[in-house]
Amino acid sequence: MGKNKLAKFANMEEYPHVFQYPFATLQEKGFDMKGKWRQEFFKNDNPIVLELGCGKGEYTVGLAKLFPEKNFIGIDIKGARMWTGAKQALEEELTNVAFLRTHIELTNHFFSENEISEIWITFPDPQMKKNTKRMTSTRFMQLYSQFLASDGIIHLKTDSNFMYTYTSEMIKANNLPVSFQTDDLYHSGLDDKILSIRTFYEQQWLARGLNIKYVKFVLPASQQNWIEPDVEIEKDDYRSFGRNNSQSLAHSKTAK
Repeated sequence: MGKNKLAKFANMEEYPHVFQYPFATLQEKGFDMKGKWRQEFFKNDNPIVLELGCGKGEYTVGLAKLFPEKNFIGIDIKGARMWTGAKQALEEELTNVAFLRTHIELTNHFFSENEISEIWITFPDPQMKKNTKRMTSTRFMQLYSQFLASDGIIHLKTDSNFMYTYTSEMIKANNLPVSFQTDDLYHSGLDDKILSIRTFYEQQWLARGLNIKYVKFVLPASQQNWIEPDVEIEKDDYRSFGRNNSQSLAHSKTAK
């Protein structure tokens, strides 16, 4: 592991708003703050919103700044990326932000029933080969229902037509209420503050001419018998930029 990563991990060990809990630690100690995030960490009764797979935390921090009346927790397993958002939140003294370093599959160990009001899933891996790994699969819906409030909201924002189509079919198969849906977010006419948040990777997709898809739907408390969609979906025919291309894009933006 590089010195830079080690330094970031060391920083985060000292950050009061970062919680790092791999499975081994959960098995040994559990998580004492489960069900108590509002009173013990945020010190308020405001709704709690999760960003799953938060990466650098750009969306978690951006949402927290736009909506100070809500609390936000970014979750990811990759700590070196998370450090960016954690550091920004600390420097800007954002008191409605926390970060949790763990696997998404373990989130039910950290939150109690009805503790979370909304979930954001931003640019997840579409997992085109295995539906159980998709973050909008019925497997994950069952997981989220363990801690999402009655009629809680789920937001998906993605560049992937495969992920968007799969999620749309999952919603249809299970008759989930949809609040808003579009396959071209920035030409949809949606007048919402969320449009002002564009992560570094989202800028990549837009620069490549890809439409950003967005769907906001409700997870009813009564939903129990989940149906996995049985449809053939055309796979995406592109890949993410490699590190060199990402750096080139960043350099070109700076040069402009």
